[in-house]
Amino acid sequence: MPIAATDAPLQWPAEGYRRAPYRVYRDPAVYEREQARIFRGPVWHFLALEVEVPGPGDFKTTHVGDTPVVVARDTDGSLHAFVNRCAHRGSLVCLDFSGTAPDGFACVYHAWRYDLQGNLTSAAFRRGIRGQGGLPDDFRLEDHGLERLRVDTLHGVIFGTFSEATEPLLEYIGENIAEGFRRVLGRPIRLLGYDSQVIQSNWKTYHENTRDTFHANILHTFFGTFGLSRQSQESAVIYPPHGRHYITYTRRGTEVDSADYRETAQTLRSHKSDFTLAEPSLLEWHDEYGDGRSVQITTIFPTFVIHQVGHSLGVRQLIPKGPGRAELIYTYFGYADDSPEMHETRLRYINATGSAGLVSMEDGAVCEFVRKGTAGSGDAASFMEMDGKGLDGGNTKLSEKPLRQFWNAYRQLMGL
Repeated sequence: MPIAATDAPLQWPAEGYRRAPYRVYRDPAVYEREQARIFRGPVWHFLALEVEVPGPGDFKTTHVGDTPVVVARDTDGSLHAFVNRCAHRGSLVCLDFSGTAPDGFACVYHAWRYDLQGNLTSAAFRRGIRGQGGLPDDFRLEDHGLERLRVDTLHGVIFGTFSEATEPLLEYIGENIAEGFRRVLGRPIRLLGYDSQVIQSNWKTYHENTRDTFHANILHTFFGTFGLSRQSQESAVIYPPHGRHYITYTRRGTEVDSADYRETAQTLRSHKSDFTLAEPSLLEWHDEYGDGRSVQITTIFPTFVIHQVGHSLGVRQLIPKGPGRAELIYTYFGYADDSPEMHETRLRYINATGSAGLVSMEDGAVCEFVRKGTAGSGDAASFMEMDGKGLDGGNTKLSEKPLRQFWNAYRQLMGL
């Protein structure tokens, strides 16, 4: 059933970024404003990994918000991105998820053809037949190319933006957050596969979930029971100066026993002393980076995540599909020089992540719980004051500062 819009102007609570009115998750007018101000605004968005388009003519289709996009590598090796919408009548130009098209793309509807940069190169029957039909004499191919995005890369990750006002990519990401890219993507990688799920909730609900640094020990039985990530372990959060993105990590095997942790942990449903694994090799882990981090999540505003969960490596792209629906795409990878044993280990660890993962399936479910719980909520708003009320402070994971940082950036872009 369509979600009804309201004519009443949105009033943000007086507490500012410490609250998020539930209306922003369900209002179609807010959703359309997001498409214009965030997804087509001065923001960098994940498009693909370079390894997905390794050679001349290679392409991949994706989305920036609602907008379908093609990423292609030209014959000279340069990368380009353009809207996957024919300039003639609006049909998709490229229908495949990925592939190789050294001669470019042709719209199946009326055979307008485009090169790997999105330039229109021909239009069927442009000059008519036997003096009849055809396009006007002043029709110029160069005036009807596909809308282009600016493109840049960081450690093999391809980003695009529609806006000329967007700052350079590294400035947008921040030097200390770029370290999260380098740590996981600083070596040649090998694609392992994809996984996707449709989540029946607003896209921001899932993005909040990735920024919620202390739910893992509470929500995820696999983490809490088997010790991959617990609040009792050494952990931290890293922010750039502007706060739009962040890195959070946990060091496995660094538990510090304390009475206050035990008091809370014994009340959590995520701690199951009687749970065991039929395949305990899923817990085998060694410190391949030399920094003790068994879990690290790098989250980039507004819809991109790089994860290391044990030996599972991947990126996640969140695609809005309307006010109450989103698609989450996981792209898994290993390293090109992984041994056969490590390759098998990475495949085994994928069981922890993804739409049916022993960890991640609970994230999708709880996002839908939020959608159902906030139905009919009127002017109610969420409450985000764990670890204070401001944007500054320490680096503890027991905090909602990453959420406050998100809503601060969101309100600025949205003009709310």
